This record gives sequence, structure tokens and C-alpha cells, in this order.
Amino acid sequence: MRIFDPHIHMSSRTTDDYQAMYDAGVRALVEPSFWLGQPRTSPASFLDYFDSLLGWEPFRAAQYGIAHHCTLALNPKEANDPRCTPVLDVLPRYLEKDNVVAVGEIGYDSMTPAEDTALASQLQLAADHGLPALVHTPHRDKLAGLRRTLDVVRESALPTERVLLDHLNETTVKEAADSGAWLGFSVYPDTKMDEDRMVAVLKDHGPERVLVNSAADWGKSDPLKTRKVGDAMLAAGFSEDDVDRVLWRNPVAFYGLSGRLRLDPPSPDTSHEGNSILRGGE
Repeated sequence: MRIFDPHIHMSSRTTDDYQAMYDAGVRALVEPSFWLGQPRTSPASFLDYFDSLLGWEPFRAAQYGIAHHCTLALNPKEANDPRCTPVLDVLPRYLEKDNVVAVGEIGYDSMTPAEDTALASQLQLAADHGLPALVHTPHRDKLAGLRRTLDVVRESALPTERVLLDHLNETTVKEAADSGAWLGFSVYPDTKMDEDRMVAVLKDHGPERVLVNSAADWGKSDPLKTRKVGDAMLAAGFSEDDVDRVLWRNPVAFYGLSGRLRLDPPSPDTSHEGNSILRGGE
């Protein structure tokens, strides 16, 4: 089983997770930029973080045979903090980097006017840079949040078919599918979707344009949830081709819209800017 995790925050994970993911079949991933876990106090902290997603994390992933890509953005949670919003002025130069395969995560957290502005401006950046967009739908008031998201997307210069609507569930999947956008589902141990619910959605709606991710962030999460969904699909009677479509071909097709996707991991270097993940001798 080959797996492309289209949304996983590896900055919050250990190197043991990379090894376990490789052993489970993960060969490629996309790491979207997201919040720090505590309030950022200046745009400079974003820039160091963006640099790590373009350098240090691909270096770590390559040690374990995994191709690492990223998406960059001002995320919805931090779009409400005026100390953070100036990062929008420097974001365009980062969107030129080869390893950036979408603008994201953008979208809504609390559905504020500041989030409206950040979403609209970054959809325009995606259109300007020829990139697709990874859009975070809110965890509260999900259907209202999806509808508000789609209103902004339809008013933008970015075609809906170049948008991945993430964190969907049973209440939002139909309207999201009807929009023509790609459909993203985060599978967690206790919150969001689980394997059985994901299989039920796939039975109802089919595997077309569906991407499944583990997200795997600061809280309780599991970077092997993609594999567990694949196993659950097979147990429920889906074919190996269906599993390959959901866990590999669909994320390849969506992020391939960037024209920047490289699925072969680079040969692992022994160090990155003079630093190594190795400690002690062999």
C-alpha cells in the first residue's frame, strides 16, 4: 500500500514517527503551515518557520525515504492577530519556492472579518502564483463555515476545482462535493473523523476527489491514520485500486496542479546547514 499523506504537521512529530510512517507505506507528504501552539508575536517567527518547512523538515523526511512538500500561508487562527498579518506582505516571495505546492492552510477558524480578508487575499495569491489552495473549514458551525468559505472562493480568481476543502465530515461533504472542489478529511483518534466514519462516507460518495489525512498536530493524534483508513477500506470491501486512488493518486492529482510535485525523495544528506539529527555514534 503506497500512501501520500496530504496534510500532516511533522514539525510537531518525532523522527520515530517518520520511521513508523515509512514502515506503514507512507512515501510522500504535504506539511501545511499552521499555528505555533502559542501566540506568535511578530512576522519574523513565521519566516523562520517557513524556512524550516522548506529546509529542515525535508531533510528529516529524506532520512526515512519520504518526499516532503509544504503549503505556506497565514493560517486562520492567527489571521485575527494584527501582529501576524504583515506576513502577508512577504508571503509572495516564499510562494515562489519549488517545494511549495499550494497556499495553505487558509480559511476560517472563528469566521471573523479579519479571516474574511485573509482568506480572500490568499486565494488571490494562489491565483497569482499558479498554485492550488488548501482551505481549512472551521471546526465549529461547520456547515455555515463551509457555505461562507464557498462564497469567498466563488468570488475569487481561483477556480473551485483548484481548491481542497479540508476537515470535512458527514454534514459538509455533499455541498462540498457539489461545489466541484476536492474533498479533504482529517482522521483523528478522538475528534474529527475516524476510520469507520470515513469508510461510511466513501461508501456514500465514492472515492472521487477524496483525500484522507492524519493532520497529526500538537494534540492527541496518530500519524498512521492514513494506513488505518486504507486497511479499513479493504476490510469493508473496497478494492486495492480504490485504496490507491484515495491514498495516493488523488493527492498526487491535486498537488500536481502546482506543477512542482516531486515524488522521489532526495538522497539523504548527512546534515542540514551544519546540523544533524544524529546523536552519538553508530
